[in-house]
Amino acid sequence: MSAFPEVTKVLYEGPASKNPLAFRFYNPDEVVEGKTMAEHLKFSAAYWHTICGTGADPFGPGTMLRPWDSAACCPLEKAKTRGRVFFEFCEKIQMPYYCFHDTDIAPEGETLADFQANLDAVTAVFAEEQQRTGVKLLWGTSNLFSNPRYMHGAATSCHADAFAFAAAQVKKTMELTKMLGGSGYTFWGGREGYQCLWNTNMKREIDHLAAFMHMAVNYAKEIGFTGQFYFEPKPKEPTKHQYDYDCAACINFLRAYGLEDYVKMNIETNHATLAGHTVEHEIDYAGMQGMLGSVDANAGDLLLGWDTDEFPFNVYETTFAMYEILKAGGFTNGGLNFDSKSRRPSYTYEDMFKSFILGMDSFALGLVKAVAIIEDGRIDAFVKERYSSYETTEYGRRIRGGTATLAELAGIAEGLGAPALPGSGRQEELESIVNQILFG
Repeated sequence: MSAFPEVTKVLYEGPASKNPLAFRFYNPDEVVEGKTMAEHLKFSAAYWHTICGTGADPFGPGTMLRPWDSAACCPLEKAKTRGRVFFEFCEKIQMPYYCFHDTDIAPEGETLADFQANLDAVTAVFAEEQQRTGVKLLWGTSNLFSNPRYMHGAATSCHADAFAFAAAQVKKTMELTKMLGGSGYTFWGGREGYQCLWNTNMKREIDHLAAFMHMAVNYAKEIGFTGQFYFEPKPKEPTKHQYDYDCAACINFLRAYGLEDYVKMNIETNHATLAGHTVEHEIDYAGMQGMLGSVDANAGDLLLGWDTDEFPFNVYETTFAMYEILKAGGFTNGGLNFDSKSRRPSYTYEDMFKSFILGMDSFALGLVKAVAIIEDGRIDAFVKERYSSYETTEYGRRIRGGTATLAELAGIAEGLGAPALPGSGRQEELESIVNQILFG
């Protein structure tokens, strides 16, 4: 029996369509720069928000109408039902990938053995549904932040018992990710940081986090898991300061502890804004370091102070994001995972479909416009010209090559006399070009 009897497969109908359950801009088979939209974007649905989200926020309980959750049954059977409903949703929305947390797909039970048995039972359903629908697992991860045992963190906990339990969760989730054919595993502890430095040994906690990641890398080799590891930055909330603050902090950590060959970035838009950045800044930073892995596609409300995980709709933001992703060479193992949830008053299951249509259309538009900006060439040409003195002068080339010295450059500066101002940044002209390409 269908969980969504009034919804057929969501199809592309073009920009003029007024059908609220159709794509206006996302045409998965349309070829853009030699690849289909589906191949460029690699959309994924986050299991935790899509099928487990209730609409709860810090000030009130859930509001979502989810008929499949109302049937009286044991937690394990409810988890299996949710799995089947989720894959029906993915099939109807043309969602090629999904991501999951372990505790979202199966009840924890009373013991670790209970939890692992429940995970085995539910992932057996997932395997069947993947085979039936063709939907694939993008990456798996473990929830190492919700259970009270992780109140002080997981890999950075002050107590070895919590560390050991976290290790058991990651071990099992990696095994299931491999079994389900997942192309990656994401580290995001959620509470790997501190609330108060008076009770914290920061060096020990960061050392422990590195040791934890090395254990996971080593276990992947043992079991033959060849997927990409990702590290997801987030600066705060719920902890005051998290060690995975932003891409710069994460990449520095990975290099300091010899993990840079195994782990890339999973960047979330809303986490970038909480760190005082834009998502395009974080994508550019990771890309220039060769560390761009995957992106959690959502948006935050700048008037609110927490991680609101809204569906993206701002085409400026999606264009910027896709421009930087394309510049970095596009996705390999990663993709655009909608770590997004419908707003609390958008409580019907039809709203679920409309929310994903919004996000998928917004990124499809962003892809098309990003390609148009690149093909137009004016912005890239200006940036190239702006830095041209490092190519056209001998000392500029020596600076670039790392062979110039302070004494040499000081002598050159003396010969320049009063140097002219560098060329204009022309920010407003470039922003006007973007507007012309987006709306002209």
